[in-house]
Amino acid sequence: MNTTDIQKDIRLGTLVNAGMKSPAYIQQIAHHGFESYQLTFWQTLDGIDLRKLAKDVKAVLADTDAVISSLAIFGNPLESGDLDKATLDGWKKCIDAAHLFDCSIVAGFTGRVRGKRIDESLGRFRNVWAPLAKRASDKGVRIAFENCDMGGTWETGDWNIAHNPTAWEMMFDAVPDESLGLEWEPCHQLVSLIDPMPQLRTWMDRIYHVHGKDATVRWDVVRTYGVHSSMHADVALPGRAQAVPPFAYHRTPGFGDSDWTAIISDLRQGGYTGFIDIEGWHDPVMRGDLEMSGQVSALNYLKRCRGDFVPNPVV
Repeated sequence: MNTTDIQKDIRLGTLVNAGMKSPAYIQQIAHHGFESYQLTFWQTLDGIDLRKLAKDVKAVLADTDAVISSLAIFGNPLESGDLDKATLDGWKKCIDAAHLFDCSIVAGFTGRVRGKRIDESLGRFRNVWAPLAKRASDKGVRIAFENCDMGGTWETGDWNIAHNPTAWEMMFDAVPDESLGLEWEPCHQLVSLIDPMPQLRTWMDRIYHVHGKDATVRWDVVRTYGVHSSMHADVALPGRAQAVPPFAYHRTPGFGDSDWTAIISDLRQGGYTGFIDIEGWHDPVMRGDLEMSGQVSALNYLKRCRGDFVPNPVV
């Protein structure tokens, strides 16, 4: 292993959701020092030519040390609407095309049967993901399920069942294929009031990709109002000058509650070699004109947490 491989045993990058404009977007931000990029799609590939996109992206990356970490498509492949079917088709195409991008991870939501409990989605999960897991395994691809609840609970939801450790146990029992794993991040654990660190150590062997996203929990709000007032915006109260703030909100790494030095240390100790890609566009402060400022700050923070590689003396 050369020094570059050792230094970047865990590469630090960002998400790109610009479709066919992704090469131009990457070209604009490459000088900031991102080491990897996850190319993401929402519900459908929208007619994107993955072969051409791969060629154009690789041309932009040719003069850099950066790589494509993964492809991702976020939708509900378990349901039967037109967009749901497009999501399922997108999963198949991304699995088939991953090698064109020199990557071996495809990520996204599991989907769920809408309005049903998580356990009531498992039959459909098995029917869809068993063949997709085989398809991925045959092509040397690993599937990483994002752990976002998308506003869902155990009882009901629209998008994803892979947001609860109990659900993970049931999913991987329903489809016992090691090509299926997790796209993990501490953010979604914190907003469920879960300590992410024991979970990280417990599920290390199933973590195939990591999103660089954090959260801040307002414990004063939890103690005063509980967790059912609001998650996403201030709640106005009649006769009150001050609204009830969210009890938790998503943050860019370096601005939230997590100790990413500890996270990276545990990842390394657990044998993880791969990518942490920053998921921006969620921070309530570092947004708008400050979006790229926040992402670059997060990148530099994560690099400090990872540490610089210094070769050992050769005697």
